[in-house]
Amino acid sequence: MEEVISTIYQNIFERYELKYLLSADQAMRVKNEISPYMALDKYGRTTIRNLYFDTDNYRLIRRSIEKPVYKEKLRIRSYSKAQPNSTVFVELKKKYKSVVYKRRVAMTEAQAVKWIIGGQRDIDETQITREIDYFISYYGNLRPTVFLSYEREAYYSIDGGDFRLTFDENILARVDKLTLEEDPDGIDMMPTGTVLMEIKTAGGIPLWMADILSREHIYKTSFSKYGKAYEKLIYSSIWEAR
Repeated sequence: MEEVISTIYQNIFERYELKYLLSADQAMRVKNEISPYMALDKYGRTTIRNLYFDTDNYRLIRRSIEKPVYKEKLRIRSYSKAQPNSTVFVELKKKYKSVVYKRRVAMTEAQAVKWIIGGQRDIDETQITREIDYFISYYGNLRPTVFLSYEREAYYSIDGGDFRLTFDENILARVDKLTLEEDPDGIDMMPTGTVLMEIKTAGGIPLWMADILSREHIYKTSFSKYGKAYEKLIYSSIWEAR
C-alpha cells in the first residue's frame, strides 16, 4: 500500500493557492454548488499530519510572517498516522509573487528526520533532493518545531482540468510530541465554526467558481497554518518569558 501511495501523489507543483475563510454553512453551500463541476477525490475526508522544521530562532516563519516577495518552508507530511516503515513526504514549499512551488520526496519518517536534522540522506540524488540538500545546508541546525494536523476534503475537476478545491477543518497545532506517529491533538488554530477553503490552480478561476464566490460574498484572505501556530503557541510564550 505504501509503495502505491508513493507513486500516486505528484512530486512537483507550480500553481496559485488562494485561501478563503468560510462559515460552516457557506462551506456546505459551496460544496453543493460545485457538484456539477467537481467531485470529491477517492480518499474522501482525510486527516493530514505535518511536522514543520525551523531554526532555533524561528527564522523561516518569522520571515514568512513579514510577507516578503519570496518565502520558503520545509515540512514532513503524512496522510495517515505514520508507522516506522510507512511512507511520508519531505516537502520543500516556496512562494514567489503569489506562485507556489512545491517539491517533495517520499521516504520513512526516520529517514526524513535523519536527513533534515543530520544532513544524512539515505535515498538517491535527484534534482529535488539537491534543492532540499541546499535548503538544509543554507539554514543549518533545523529542528522540528510544530506538529500541525487538519481534516481535509479535496475536490478535483471532473473535466480533467487542474483546478482543485480543498476544505480544511479542525486545524490543530502543538509544540510537543513532535512526530507523525502520534494521534492528532493540540490547540485549535481556527475561529469556532469556520472552514478554510483553498483554490489550487495553475491558471485562472473558472467563471462558474467566480460566480459562486460572488454570490456567497466570499473573499480571499491570508492564512498561514504554521504562521498561526507560531503566533498562538510560540511567539506568545517568548514574549511572556521576557
